[in-house]
Amino acid sequence: MSSEALFTVLVLAVGLERVAELAVSQRNAAWSLAQGGVESGRGHYPFMVVLHTGLLGGALVEVWMRRPEVVPVLAWAMLALVAISQGLRWWCIATLGRQWNTRVIVVPGAARVTGGPYRWIPHPNYVAVVVEGLALPLVHSAWGTAIVFTALNGSLLATRIRAEDAALARLA
Repeated sequence: MSSEALFTVLVLAVGLERVAELAVSQRNAAWSLAQGGVESGRGHYPFMVVLHTGLLGGALVEVWMRRPEVVPVLAWAMLALVAISQGLRWWCIATLGRQWNTRVIVVPGAARVTGGPYRWIPHPNYVAVVVEGLALPLVHSAWGTAIVFTALNGSLLATRIRAEDAALARLA
């Protein structure tokens, strides 16, 4: 199997993981809203969906069109970072439980979660997103996708974190 085909399998696996995340997110968002949850930051959410979909599609297009040479040491290191970022993401999901979703929905009166990875980092899920967004394309030396996603994601996260911090401040 070619390196491009193997990379496609990896990207499809990440895509399936994202579908699983969305299923958990929709269930949790419905629960939060039923509990009186208030959504913030709706304006940036569509851009986030497009950007994250673009990461997967862009990496595939770049790899199949440009056919960059795989650098084994880079590929293995980046694959390890992709796996670590997935582990961190699911640790965040497990720690937040019903409070986790892909939107910014805060249930009034809910306690702010300070356990798990939140004990050390205020936004560990975004660390996972940053690492994955850089590492996934670099598994197959798709530098263009890695750079474009990272730059756009940095701008998005600045907006997202402000919205999330403002919403979470209402819990205090």
